Amino acid sequence: MPTLSEFNQSDVRDLLTTCLAVPRWVDALLSGRPYTDVNALLTACDAATPLLPDEVRAAMAAHPRIGEKASGSGTGANWSRSEQSGVDSSTAAKFAAANAEYEQRFGHVYLVCASGRSGEELLDDLRGRLGNDPDTELTIAGRELAKIAKLRLEKAVSA
Repeated sequence: MPTLSEFNQSDVRDLLTTCLAVPRWVDALLSGRPYTDVNALLTACDAATPLLPDEVRAAMAAHPRIGEKASGSGTGANWSRSEQSGVDSSTAAKFAAANAEYEQRFGHVYLVCASGRSGEELLDDLRGRLGNDPDTELTIAGRELAKIAKLRLEKAVSA
């Protein structure tokens, strides 16, 4: 992962896209360089949100379902496995049914910043969100994507 100095001077488009697959967000962070410190980068990350509905829908494709571990060995897959580490085999089976119900209702995967949260906590969150209307749920998913992006950016760039 690059240092902040390397981030400021290198082609980091792919790295940023791994953090959040939203071209407008990536372009906003690239155009803000050079950053004086990591906090300035994270502030720019926040300023590039909220995400638009079409951006949320497109970015969801880069995320596996909660309870389904990401395949592959790339940075994004490794981050995803780490973020979902609180979902064990006992809750993964419960997620299969819950994900199906969620996707039937909203037409997209359940998106949540899972880092540091248990499988049961995430299941409770999913079930609670089933009562949302589709527009509200898409807005919440966008906020969750922004949280994930910021956490990934913090992991990706060192001071």
